Amino acid sequence: MKERPAIVFLSLMYAAGVIGIHWNLHPGFILLTPLNLLASLVIALSFHGPWTGSLTRFLALSYVLGFAAELFGVQTGLLFGEYTYGKVLGPRIWGTPVMIGVNWMLVSYSAGMAVNATGPGWSWPVRALAGAGLLVALDLFIEPVAIEHGFWTWTEGVVPLRNYLGWFLVALPIQAFFAYHFSGQKNKVGAVLFILQFAFFLILGLL
Repeated sequence: MKERPAIVFLSLMYAAGVIGIHWNLHPGFILLTPLNLLASLVIALSFHGPWTGSLTRFLALSYVLGFAAELFGVQTGLLFGEYTYGKVLGPRIWGTPVMIGVNWMLVSYSAGMAVNATGPGWSWPVRALAGAGLLVALDLFIEPVAIEHGFWTWTEGVVPLRNYLGWFLVALPIQAFFAYHFSGQKNKVGAVLFILQFAFFLILGLL
């Protein structure tokens, strides 16, 4: 698949997601979310270029650190605040969806590529900070939609400020690794995917 058809396919997939979730076309439609995450990640990575050890380590870091942070957060409430996951993201281990690590891989990779596309001349520490900032900004749009549609529930009924601080603290080392190892790497599909995720949650939040 070439870049343009891939971007069109992803755009249609996310548009279908907006339509299916907002208008509740089928009770089980939203349960396809894990499949959407996997498909998006596979498509984006297929345009990365040569598969290197650095990419494998980045994906492993994103999954392990992301999942561990979520597991710690669910069990203790210390990192993000007190929250519990629903059934949307699929099977859980100790209350934490296995797919949440894949989500961290997806958003971390696409955010890194979005930064590479917009600030190619920036130093790697600046790009790391920008990538972590983008992920926090994305979560601002994710939270209202995720709460409304049962992805997760906050114990106090509102999103605590420390959730966003926690996102930044988890995202920063992942983005630092990406910025240091992939400074010259471009992936248009990966960068557009980050925009599609922003648009997906923004539109659902406005509808």
